[in-house]
Amino acid sequence: MPQYRLIDHRGAPHPVLDDLYDSLEAAWSDARSWWGQHLGRPEPAEQLEPMAIGIEVSTASGNWRTVRHPG
Repeated sequence: MPQYRLIDHRGAPHPVLDDLYDSLEAAWSDARSWWGQHLGRPEPAEQLEPMAIGIEVSTASGNWRTVRHPG
């Protein structure tokens, strides 16, 4: 089963949201919530400004592939 993780604007694992998620939706929900709090504004955060958070998914070979780029 694939797992998801959040990445920062450089493509590295996010320094605060360093967790594994079972779904893309769960990862993105945490990202949106954190970004809104980070900006001190309510959700939906991506309407306020581009989010410097992306998402990667694990592959069968043990690597990570970007499925949503930051920004």
